[in-house]
Amino acid sequence: MANTSSAKKAERSALRRRVFNERRKKAMKDIVKNVAKLIASKKGKEAETMLPKLFKALDKAAKGGTIKKNTAARMKSRLAKRIRAISA
Repeated sequence: MANTSSAKKAERSALRRRVFNERRKKAMKDIVKNVAKLIASKKGKEAETMLPKLFKALDKAAKGGTIKKNTAARMKSRLAKRIRAISA
């Protein structure tokens, strides 16, 4: 338990950030799973139409610090590569 008033405030803000981070991470993971399912079922066109949404979710998570910038870049690259492989 926090003792000082500043520690109490830090705890409140940490809880608030945690909620935002969890929400952002959930949205990101959901869209990654959806794209992965489309890739697995060889639906390249549908997966390509989902790419902008995927990139937006990953970029937002990286911008807010939920995930690192390079992690977002790596995920975008790998998923785009998999989509290109089934679309060609």
